[in-house]
Amino acid sequence: MSQLLARVSLTAVVVLAGSLLAGCASTVSMHPAPDANNPLCADVTVKLPKRVGTLERQFTDAQATGAWGEPAAVLLSCGVPVPPPTTMPCQTFKGVDWIIDESQLPQYTATTYGRDPAVEVVIDGSKISGSIALEDVANAVQSLPKYGQGCTDKLNPGEAPESPDSTESPETPEVPGTPGTPEEAPSEAPQR
Repeated sequence: MSQLLARVSLTAVVVLAGSLLAGCASTVSMHPAPDANNPLCADVTVKLPKRVGTLERQFTDAQATGAWGEPAAVLLSCGVPVPPPTTMPCQTFKGVDWIIDESQLPQYTATTYGRDPAVEVVIDGSKISGSIALEDVANAVQSLPKYGQGCTDKLNPGEAPESPDSTESPETPEVPGTPGTPEEAPSEAPQR
């Protein structure tokens, strides 16, 4: 009887250890942003959605981060450096302005503009639409306080930046105006 009890106990330990190891396998390894310990980032983190699009939220091993998909296709970090004015495209989702960096396609990097602390979302565009990802995390990010101006040259979701000169290469589009500095935008051009 004691041998049977020992085998059952050993089996239970092996099954439990296997379950714990399997749980660790789905943890996404990330690094905390410089201002991740900001209490406002804690507010964002607790409001993050369980799903982004159809992707389930995964555990992360860094403060003020979120990840969705397995393997992770959306990574969020709160507390990244606040971006300065830029000529990069800017889009608004649910009242949150995002600077969109498309230099590493199909991977997009979106960083909040006009909010402190700033939030960065890295999106694998081959796995999920950037618009869906930013719409889904916007509710959590909306709680961050706004400061200064938002985007002055906004793009609608899915819209490509317009080139002011038709002879210019489509690989290097210019976006007139600079977020946060409306005086640099052409006065005759309507804002989007």
